[in-house]
Amino acid sequence: MTLELSHFSAALLFSLFASVVFGITQRSTAREQVKYGLYCFVMFVGGVFAAGWVMWLLRH
Repeated sequence: MTLELSHFSAALLFSLFASVVFGITQRSTAREQVKYGLYCFVMFVGGVFAAGWVMWLLRH
C-alpha cells in the first residue's frame, strides 16, 4: 500500500503538522496554543498560494 500525495496535499500535510508543533512548543495555555497553531497554519497555506502565484508569474 502506497500513499501518493500531490505537491499541494503534501504542503497542506506539512503545514498541519508544523502548526501543531509550533502551537504546542511556543505557547503555554491550551487556548493560546490552538490560536497560534491556527495562525501558523493559515500563514503556511497563504505562503503556499503566494509561492504558487509567483512561480506561475515567472513561468508566463
